Amino acid sequence: MPAGVATVSDAGNSDRALPDGVQRRTFDGEQSLATRGEPVYGEPTDGPWRAWDPHRSKLAATIESGLDTGLAGDDNVLYLGAANGTTVGHVADFAGRTYAVEFAPRPVRDLLDVCETRPRLFPLLKDAREPATYTHVVESGVDAIVQDVATRGQAAVAARNAQFLADDGRLVLAVKARSEDVAREPEAVFEEVCAELRETFEVLAETRLEPYHDDHLAVVARPR
Repeated sequence: MPAGVATVSDAGNSDRALPDGVQRRTFDGEQSLATRGEPVYGEPTDGPWRAWDPHRSKLAATIESGLDTGLAGDDNVLYLGAANGTTVGHVADFAGRTYAVEFAPRPVRDLLDVCETRPRLFPLLKDAREPATYTHVVESGVDAIVQDVATRGQAAVAARNAQFLADDGRLVLAVKARSEDVAREPEAVFEEVCAELRETFEVLAETRLEPYHDDHLAVVARPR
């Protein structure tokens, strides 16, 4: 691993890096990350708080791993791969303007329901591989890009969308090895994707997401 890249053992497992608006709460006798908002996927609730399940959210798994995502309350966020809103709904609970890009019409219908109670969440039926189709909507200088796309060329997707990121912004990426190449060993895929990412970003930290998600690598980076 290149010098200067933190791992989960370096990052520790401290809650000091939780964004404002994200807490640990007790649900049914178990501790869980939580945000304040209307429930989306049948998750446990405690008053205004709802559990954020790391088994259903790569971003929650990244936070649980101990990596400092650099996310903060009221950040403006570009979320790539919003699907039906499971994770981006939690992000919109604590973030500022949140642009949710998803290219498949069926999950976008569910995403629209999530947006109804989140006025700062803006759904975009667009392809994250084609950011030119939403440059007229998404502002430049967003504080963070969160990426969770199931496609080949995940580093290229991040690079194409880097135009929206503030100079001191963060990329928080979940790399899916099997989406890149189902036949290769995940570790080889991760090395290749990170090498490509370094052409555009400085990789700050990375860790595998087991036991929550098999064959996934979480990466935190910033623009070069």
